Amino acid sequence: MSTQEADSTSNAPAVVGKLSTLDRFLPVWILAAMVVGLAAGRLVPGLGPALDAIAVDGVSLPIALGLLIMMYPVLAKVRYDRLDTVTADRPLLVSSLLLNWVLGPAVMFALAWLLLPDLPEYRTGLIIVGLARCIAMVIIWNDLACGDREAAAVLVALNSVFQVIAFAGLGWFYLDVLPGWLGLPQADLAVSAWQIATSVLIFLGVPLLSGYLSRRVGERTKGREWYESRFLPRIGPFALYGLLFTIVVLFALQGDAITSRPFDVARIALPLLAYFAIMWAGSFLLGRAIGLSYERTTTLAFTAAGNNFELAIAVAIATFGVTSGQALAGVVGPLIEVPVLVGLVYVSLAARRRWTRHPTPGGTP
Repeated sequence: MSTQEADSTSNAPAVVGKLSTLDRFLPVWILAAMVVGLAAGRLVPGLGPALDAIAVDGVSLPIALGLLIMMYPVLAKVRYDRLDTVTADRPLLVSSLLLNWVLGPAVMFALAWLLLPDLPEYRTGLIIVGLARCIAMVIIWNDLACGDREAAAVLVALNSVFQVIAFAGLGWFYLDVLPGWLGLPQADLAVSAWQIATSVLIFLGVPLLSGYLSRRVGERTKGREWYESRFLPRIGPFALYGLLFTIVVLFALQGDAITSRPFDVARIALPLLAYFAIMWAGSFLLGRAIGLSYERTTTLAFTAAGNNFELAIAVAIATFGVTSGQALAGVVGPLIEVPVLVGLVYVSLAARRRWTRHPTPGGTP
């Protein structure tokens, strides 16, 4: 995307001014996409069920298509020959693992019980959201905020591996074991490793492989100069087109559920807002404290704050049913996450100006 094309050493205050019209008015386009999706789901008879029926093994094909279009241009921009600089950055990798797989689920568990003690279905749905670490849209937010593309690729790949390995076990721990230790009501989560692996393969594996092959083939046949100055600018806008298409489809699928229960949506939104604020701000401060560059601190913050709502919704529907409170909680996740993380993109860009004037030691841009 155009925001990333400004070099990390350029004058940071000018970053927002360099955004294309599409990027500069991103909050407007996203709000419009949400409204269009919600209105379509509410007003067009049978649209939601029709879209929901276009699925393979529980994966919505329209959402999968949007996510693939969204992620491919960003992953095609990654310099895969630089990934070793990320894998050698142990403070970044260890911090990301702790934030995503220790702190994140624990924070969501605590907020769900604290703010929804009387709503067990929504509480369970939020805990599932907290367990589904982000592997898709975080690529977009990181790129818009001028984060480290190579670090984002490594961290989402790391999250995907741990998602396959740890999701079911953590679900059992936070929904059954820990509540039992605390004398709280327990719940069960029925999810297969294959279901999780399928989500990871579709939402990360396909665009990651496509991006990697594009760079390898493009540079080998036409050279890096052509690839980065001619090819990437042409495909760049499709990332935002894919994002907007995904948002429209997602909210069209669940428009009726969201608009028919506004008070419930507000109750679910409160712990989500607290979660995103705690995870993003805490991760950003941690990155600065351990000496990471702005780019890698931003990547750390967005990968810790985002969630894999596609997986959370699929698991909630498969386990508790499409009309369940757990599924509604999963659906409200992106309703809150999308505008909040867009706002945090602008917070990041503002912090970047201060960071450039007062750089911290350490970290690799």
